[in-house]
Amino acid sequence: MKKMKFVLILVLFFNTLFSFAQITPAKKIKISGKVVEKTTKQPLEYATVTFLLADNPKPVAGGITNAKGEFDIEVSAGIYDIKIEFISFKVFEIKQKNLKSSTTLGMISLQEDANQLNEVVIRTERTTVEIKLDKKVYNVGSDLMVKGGTVSDVLDNIPSVSVDVEGNVSLRGNDNVRILVDGKPTTAINIAEALRLIPADAIEKVEVITNPSARYDAEGGGGLLNIILKKGKNQGLNGTFIASTGYPETYGLSGNINYKSKLFNLFSTQGYNNRNNPGRSFTNSRYLNSDNSTKNYIYENRENDRFNKSYNGNFGIELNISETASWTNSFNYRKNNGNNEDRVFQDYYDSGFNFDYTRNRINAEDSNSEDVEFATNFIKKFKRDGHKLSFDGSFSTSDDKNNALITDRATNTNLIKFDDTRNDQSQNRNLLQVDYVLPFGKGSQFEAGYRGDFSKLLTDFQVDNDGVPNANFTNTLDYKEKVNALYTQYGQKINKFSVLFGLRFEDSNIEINQLATNDFNNKKYNNFFPSAFFTYEISDRSSASVSYSRRIQRPRGRFLNPFSNLSSNINIFVGNPDLDPAFTDALDFGYIKRWSKLTLNTSLYVNKTNDSFQFARRESGGFVNGTPILISSPINLATEYRAGFEFTLNYSPYKWWKLNGNVNVFRNETQGNFTYTDFTNKVIIQNFDNTAASWSSRITSKITLPYKIDWQTNASYNAPQKSAQGKSLGVFGANLAFSKDVLKDKGTLSFNISDVFNSRKRIMENYLPGVVNSYSEMQWRVRQFSLAFTYRFNKPKNEKERPRQNQNDREGDFQG
Repeated sequence: MKKMKFVLILVLFFNTLFSFAQITPAKKIKISGKVVEKTTKQPLEYATVTFLLADNPKPVAGGITNAKGEFDIEVSAGIYDIKIEFISFKVFEIKQKNLKSSTTLGMISLQEDANQLNEVVIRTERTTVEIKLDKKVYNVGSDLMVKGGTVSDVLDNIPSVSVDVEGNVSLRGNDNVRILVDGKPTTAINIAEALRLIPADAIEKVEVITNPSARYDAEGGGGLLNIILKKGKNQGLNGTFIASTGYPETYGLSGNINYKSKLFNLFSTQGYNNRNNPGRSFTNSRYLNSDNSTKNYIYENRENDRFNKSYNGNFGIELNISETASWTNSFNYRKNNGNNEDRVFQDYYDSGFNFDYTRNRINAEDSNSEDVEFATNFIKKFKRDGHKLSFDGSFSTSDDKNNALITDRATNTNLIKFDDTRNDQSQNRNLLQVDYVLPFGKGSQFEAGYRGDFSKLLTDFQVDNDGVPNANFTNTLDYKEKVNALYTQYGQKINKFSVLFGLRFEDSNIEINQLATNDFNNKKYNNFFPSAFFTYEISDRSSASVSYSRRIQRPRGRFLNPFSNLSSNINIFVGNPDLDPAFTDALDFGYIKRWSKLTLNTSLYVNKTNDSFQFARRESGGFVNGTPILISSPINLATEYRAGFEFTLNYSPYKWWKLNGNVNVFRNETQGNFTYTDFTNKVIIQNFDNTAASWSSRITSKITLPYKIDWQTNASYNAPQKSAQGKSLGVFGANLAFSKDVLKDKGTLSFNISDVFNSRKRIMENYLPGVVNSYSEMQWRVRQFSLAFTYRFNKPKNEKERPRQNQNDREGDFQG
């Protein structure tokens, strides 16, 4: 009996073990591989890899490829059908693959599907927005809004980026932004104006980098915008030409062409534009007595007609010296002739708002600018993938000349006053850079480099009142800047965790010499700029990161020059030659999640800036017919804190509909006092403690309508924001565009309306106790209509292009 019980217990025990074995999960294994395009061997990012069981049509596992076309997916051991897919490519299938242990599928080549390429709604189109953890890349080619436009138009259509009515660029509400062109600082003297001269059609893509690593120069506390220009990549002779016209009067012609062989690649981009950018503004001011009672009123209205004729061209050659070495040289030339007539009408009223008289100031300005640049780049690659050495050089000269005749007359007098102003600026800039990248071990990479940036800017400003030189508004400013930098970085990836540590050292030598007053100022300082990035891959479709960097903002140009403009005789901007640099510590928490049709990217950021730049208004002591002359100057304020939350969505609900949106909510706090001695020798303390919260949003919709018509809509809103001396009010703007392919897809007709509701303005309220209370609206450019025609030869409309092999593709390329 006991033996029977023992046998029964054994049977039950083994039966239990067998039952557990049946429900115990199969062994987990990892399947890896790489997906490339068949003809060019270009990696395909975001290709979908799916694992299916023979008796179950639903996927049991899957993932997407990274920027290198690689995938690494965890599955249970078993027999699977494996499907690899990418839009407009033929599906690649592996049937009944027996996977017993971790293995690699090797390189998988996908072939383009000619039938799909002929269909408009599923053609091979590069993703408009490529969202990555360290940056967002916006491919300009599919953006209808910018056809026939300029770089400023491109930037103003990018989420997180704002371009105000004067052309100044800000990123996430922060105007301390560094703008690069092909990875190098722009050589123009007036950056805002230069961005209006480069045609949008010359741009391939824009990289938005909110928290740069140590490999970048430390300039720009708010982040970097890297504008990458087109270079020819396709074999043989091919190109694109674009003609555009519009209202108010504007027309242009631009094109890019290249010829590529195995030994060399010739490329060129040329563009000519003739534009009229009419604008208008008004400022209603109530001037105050010391007890804040009304002294008088001045209502000022302005009308501008800005005519510009500009040419932008470059020519370059890339030599393939060997299979591992290439040398690229390019010559860039920009020229602009402008005619700006600024008509100012000032209506004067007494304290009871009774009309007194009208003053009319007409500012007729002629401007000419010319930029010449030579750039060279040499790259040597070694046997190990990613191991390379590169040399870069950029040598440029720029000249800006502005002459204006200001005619001033008033209805209460017969006198007519004439002011002549001359503002001549010349700049020389030389840039040298060496970068070395060494991958070693598994998932490790070392980088090191040097950058030398040497520039000289000479500004000669002179004012003549009725033919007599005015010493109070005449000065020659000689500005010299020498910045030498060294950096090193180390990155490593261990399983799903990646780290990147960097340290940059910059030595700055700044000389500011005011020749008219013999005032010489030499600022020498050297600083370390650490950076650290941590990334964790939660799954194949989601990742989280935290990053830190230290940045600098050096004052330049208009911020330093005491005299640069006299368009208004009662509101004058005066630079501050004694400005110190501002330093920013930036911390960023990021998260990215991808679904089949939706990509979500969020960021929580905190910035602290010491000696931040703020604008302070004060009385100069001068008067025009009893009205005090107000001066606005930049100052170093003690501390600025900025914190915000941003999220970006990229959603494709259908093949014919694409949406991307961006919302940025931020809080800005300043702490500090501005102390100065006024014209009566009285010490004035202005308190700049201020806390302001604001937000901005932008949404873009692109729909393919019947008859192969593309329709794109863009809408943005910037909410009100307070400052220490007033506030800016909310601004809404919208753009609209349509396009239609013609001539068997070799041509495209595009029509767009910029600022549909004519509402894009800068609206300000300013209050200076005991001095003035004002309300102003400024519209730099009124609503515009434009029509553009694009013609392509030997070039598909939406080609898949080989990545450029130069220094600009290094940024953010550490994958482990």
